[in-house]
Amino acid sequence: MITTESISAIRKQVLAWRMKGETVAFVPTMGNLHLGHLTLVKEAKSRADHVVASIFVNPMQFGQNEDLDAYPRTLSNDQSALIAAGAELLFTPTPDIIYPKGMEAQTFVEVPLISNQLCGESRPGHFRGVATIVCKLFNIVQPDIAVFGQKDFQQLLVIKTMVEDLSMPIEIIGVETIREDSGLAMSSRNGYLTAAQKQQAAVLKQTLDKMAIELCAGKQTDEVISAANIAISAAGFDNDYLDIRNAKTFNKAANSDTEQVILVAAYMGATRLIDNLVVKLK
Repeated sequence: MITTESISAIRKQVLAWRMKGETVAFVPTMGNLHLGHLTLVKEAKSRADHVVASIFVNPMQFGQNEDLDAYPRTLSNDQSALIAAGAELLFTPTPDIIYPKGMEAQTFVEVPLISNQLCGESRPGHFRGVATIVCKLFNIVQPDIAVFGQKDFQQLLVIKTMVEDLSMPIEIIGVETIREDSGLAMSSRNGYLTAAQKQQAAVLKQTLDKMAIELCAGKQTDEVISAANIAISAAGFDNDYLDIRNAKTFNKAANSDTEQVILVAAYMGATRLIDNLVVKLK
């Protein structure tokens, strides 16, 4: 696997593949890779001739007092894991390469409406940072396909909307959330949790499963959300948000919607965890 922080080197290699008529899939990450990330790489490998990955801890998507400086950097281990999963090219730029004029002078991309709700409301500017870096990485790599996890459902919808609105010729693939044995969604931030906190955090998925059963049984969304908030708080979480949305439009779910998504964010100690569950109703 080639590892480079050079934009021109990435473009040169991708162009060489394209001149042979070969396809390229891309998996952008912030590193500290786990099985969830590697599942994305394997999915990308199954859909294209070549896989490009990136590792960049993007300062633009972190807010004040968030964990930018503490976010784990594990490049050597990540390289070994990516090689085993089938990646052939790894882009590891520095902030100076991505934002040479500084973030304040950087042109940005913003997806309206979706970006200002839930995670966007809790983390102002977060999705502007996500959309900007993903757009920039897409322009550098110019992939045919890009693969993302569904664990961050709202982020995936932001990226899909950006690609559609800006007429980017890239197919966006969402891959089902990979979970630990307890049901906890795999995340780089799970490493912040103690063993006891990890067991407590499993309540998130258990609560989502119960909510799905209640929705399928015809319970009203407000009633389902109210009971679930109580359960999550009782498990030791500090709730950020819990909501049910139309999985296609991201509007507040109506009881008549046939495809809904439950979305949750909550703090276990200082660690913010997110999860979601798509529910298909008859």
